[in-house]
Amino acid sequence: MASPGGPSSLPELRLSLPAVQHNVGLMAAWCRDRGVELCPHIKTTMTRPIVERQLAAGAWGVTVATVRQAAIALEWGPRRILIANEVIHRPDLEAVRAWLDADQTVELYLLVDSRAGLSQAGSVMRDAAHPLHVLIDIGTPGGRSGVRDAAAALDLARECASTPGVVLAGVAGYEGVRPNRRDAGTIALVDAHCREAVAAFRAASPWIRAERPVFSMGGSAFPDRVVDALVDLPDHGGRVVPVLRSGCYVTHDHGTYAEVSPVSGLRAALTVRAVVLSAPEAGRIVVGAGKRELPYDAGLPVLLSATDSRGVPRTAAKATAAQIFDHHLVLADAEGLDVGDIVDLGISHPCSAFDRWPDITVVEDDRVRAVWHPRFR
Repeated sequence: MASPGGPSSLPELRLSLPAVQHNVGLMAAWCRDRGVELCPHIKTTMTRPIVERQLAAGAWGVTVATVRQAAIALEWGPRRILIANEVIHRPDLEAVRAWLDADQTVELYLLVDSRAGLSQAGSVMRDAAHPLHVLIDIGTPGGRSGVRDAAAALDLARECASTPGVVLAGVAGYEGVRPNRRDAGTIALVDAHCREAVAAFRAASPWIRAERPVFSMGGSAFPDRVVDALVDLPDHGGRVVPVLRSGCYVTHDHGTYAEVSPVSGLRAALTVRAVVLSAPEAGRIVVGAGKRELPYDAGLPVLLSATDSRGVPRTAAKATAAQIFDHHLVLADAEGLDVGDIVDLGISHPCSAFDRWPDITVVEDDRVRAVWHPRFR
C-alpha cells in the first residue's frame, strides 16, 4: 500500500486530485447552466472523499445501485438517495422502511416496473408514517429492466395510487443502455428512449403525488440528449425536478468516455502504474498488471508514459495493449521499453476500476497526497 510522501509497491491505482476537483466543479456548472439537477451515481467510486466533494459542489443527492450501497451512503451523510434499481428482496425493503422510520429527514427513491414489485414495496411500507418515493422505471426493447412503453407506465401509475406507504414521485430511464458511441444510429435510439421516458412521465402525471415530481435519466454518455428531450416535459407549475445520475464524469477516462462525453473539458483522473516484467520477444512487452487490476470491459488500457527504474523518462516509448491476463498485460509493437521500466496506463470505464482496489494513491503534481479507500462492502 502506498503511504503519503513515501514509496509504493506496484501496481497501484493513482488518482489525480486536481483532475477530480476540476471535473466535480465542471459538471456541477454544466448542469446548473442547463437547469438540471445532478444526483451523481456514486457506485462509480464508492469513495467517501470523492462523494463529499460532489455533495459540496451542490449535488441534489446521490444515486446508488443497491440497498447495501444506500446503507453506506447514509453513513456518509446524504439524506436524499436514489436507488436506481428495483428493490424486491423483502429484507432489503425492510431495511429501507427502517431508515425512513428512524429519520424523517431521509428521502428515498427506488424504481418499480411491475405490479409484483410495487406490491412487495406496499406490503412492507403499509402504515408507514414516512412514505417511500417510487419512480416508474422506463426501459427499452432488448434492454434491461423497466416498462417498455407509456401505456404500461400509466397502468403502473394507477396502481401506485392504491399502494399503501408508497408515493409515486415520477419516472426514471437509462439511455446509457445503448453503446457508448455517437454515430447517427445510436443517437437516434438514445433520443427515442428519452422521448419514451417523457411520454411515460406525461401519462403518469395525474397520479404523481410527490410535492416535487422527478424526471431522471442516466446522463453519463448522453447528457446533452437528455437535456434536449426536456423541452417536451410538463413542468407541473415549475415543480418538476429534472435529474441526471451521471457518475463517470468524476474521473472521466482515457477510453470510452473520452470518446463520447459531450461535456467539454473533463480530465482523465485515473491511471495505473505498473512495472515491465518481461520482454520475451522483439516488440513484445509484459507488464505486471492485468484483469485483477485493470478494467477491460470497455477497451484495454493505453500506454501514457514510461520511465526507467531510476525515474528517467522513456520519451521514445510506445506500445499498444494487445492481450490481458489475470495479472499480466501484453503490449505489442513496443519500442523504447525494457525490463524494470515503470509505465503509467490510462484506463477505460472508471466503473470497473475502483472495485478492484482497496487503496487509491491520491496524487498532485506526481506527489502522493493521501490514500483513499473505496468501500463497496
